[in-house]
Amino acid sequence: MENDPVNDASVIEIRDIKEISELRAVEDLQKEVWGCNDREILPSLALIPLLEIGGVLLGAFAGDEMVGFVLGLPGHEGGRPILHSDMLAVKAAYRSQGLGYKLKLHQRERALGKGIDRITWTFDPLQSRNAYLNFAKLGVKADGYKTDYYGETSSFLHSTGTDRLWVTWELETERVRERLELGPNYRGPQRLAEVRTLVRIGENNAPIRSEYRGAPISAIEIPVGIDSLVETDAALARRWRRATRLAFTSAIEAGLVVEDFFRLERKGVPVGLYLLNKKS
Repeated sequence: MENDPVNDASVIEIRDIKEISELRAVEDLQKEVWGCNDREILPSLALIPLLEIGGVLLGAFAGDEMVGFVLGLPGHEGGRPILHSDMLAVKAAYRSQGLGYKLKLHQRERALGKGIDRITWTFDPLQSRNAYLNFAKLGVKADGYKTDYYGETSSFLHSTGTDRLWVTWELETERVRERLELGPNYRGPQRLAEVRTLVRIGENNAPIRSEYRGAPISAIEIPVGIDSLVETDAALARRWRRATRLAFTSAIEAGLVVEDFFRLERKGVPVGLYLLNKKS
């Protein structure tokens, strides 16, 4: 039902999480969203001191119910203070409503209020929805690839491994400010058909890989809906992990930076495409 108050993101309040009961809700939401066991969640007893030393934990509340949260940890990178956004979770009924985007905007405001202008985080590069949020809407860049970053876990989301892109959100650059003001349309038209593709979607949704040969601009395609592919053809999903791992690592080692992500349609099939450029 349209504007159903049960799961309407427009009536959700985003605020700091402080109470013990709310920290317990963060524990529960970790298990619900990622399907992990008790051993693999960040417990409230660890969250309490993290907040004391500069962590930022924001919750999204529909009335008294927590339906999402984002956690940022204080740190340093290259001699600069950063906030590392370690977790962002949204309940299934509230997804596809821009709630993750709103949580990131609030996190940005809190970081700037602390005098921090850089936020980092990791995400699975096979997750097209997250890729679109991170690159197209927020304007991050990525110059690091972590192979099996978390090792083996109990989460149903990690059956193809836990490879991650390390992204950086430079909060006050012109690129980011324009992306936040204008949205993905800020990018203008792109001549993507002329870009050399390191991995592309072939027949039967299979990955076809090409070696990186020094092009200053390259692309990596991924299927849309990797979680569904894991359920229907786990072996093919693992092939996608291997193919994209080799493409990302070879390109990044050669000095390319992941700068954008596009949603395309080819012969009626949705396709996700990363754009990589030579680091300036």
